[in-house]
Amino acid sequence: METYTAMRQFADSWGMIAMGLFFIAVIVFTLRPGAKLQADEAASIPLKED
Repeated sequence: METYTAMRQFADSWGMIAMGLFFIAVIVFTLRPGAKLQADEAASIPLKED
């Protein structure tokens, strides 16, 4: 059971911090100044006639 306890403590502390930082990075990446043009281009891909 010691391995489970160690993994649980790691997930409760550092794992939660890592997930929080990843979430913040995704939000910042999405809301950066140049993201609107890329998002508009990606949104119009299904509507393009090849």
